[in-house]
Amino acid sequence: MGTSTKQRILDAAIRLFNESGVANVRLQHIADESGISVGNLAYHFKNKEAIVSSVYERLFEEFAHILASYLLNPTLSDFNQQLTQYYSFFTRYKFYLIDLFEVERSYPNIMDRWHQMVGKMLIQIRKRLDYYVQRGVLQPEPIEGIYDSLTRSIWMSIVFWMPQQVLKGQPTTETHFKQGVWSLISPYMTQRGREEYATEVQPADIMR
Repeated sequence: MGTSTKQRILDAAIRLFNESGVANVRLQHIADESGISVGNLAYHFKNKEAIVSSVYERLFEEFAHILASYLLNPTLSDFNQQLTQYYSFFTRYKFYLIDLFEVERSYPNIMDRWHQMVGKMLIQIRKRLDYYVQRGVLQPEPIEGIYDSLTRSIWMSIVFWMPQQVLKGQPTTETHFKQGVWSLISPYMTQRGREEYATEVQPADIMR
């Protein structure tokens, strides 16, 4: 019972953080959303900081799981499947971007963990580009350093695409999300890469 209550508290906190931002949510709000008293909530989490830390611990575990799903198969569909996971992640934890600077000020340890995750994500994207060059689905780097720039652009598209779309009043569907990322990569595809994209990636997205 303790575990289910704790889980319910964290789920409620995430919903409220997504709606209002971490700074604007109080313990009373979380208790009300969880359907329990503040006293019962305090039994599981001594303060709001403990809840925030636990929420981010869950968040980091899920992000690490996404990073672990790397090159499970050699084709472009591998990255497309990882993009599905990224889309679900940033949809589930919208508050991460809403509260980026607030968390940086108030929870420096959490931001240190984020910086580590971001570093791993950038390294992984860059390695993926190199691997696709080796497989012949991406062109060799046409200008020195351009794939480093492409890596940063892909990362920014994955992480910041959703809030940009919201600000512009544009759709935030998974299909649009993926199209935004692939549009950065497609100019560098070889003929083989374009054929693989047409057979391995596009049919899978049409079926979703």
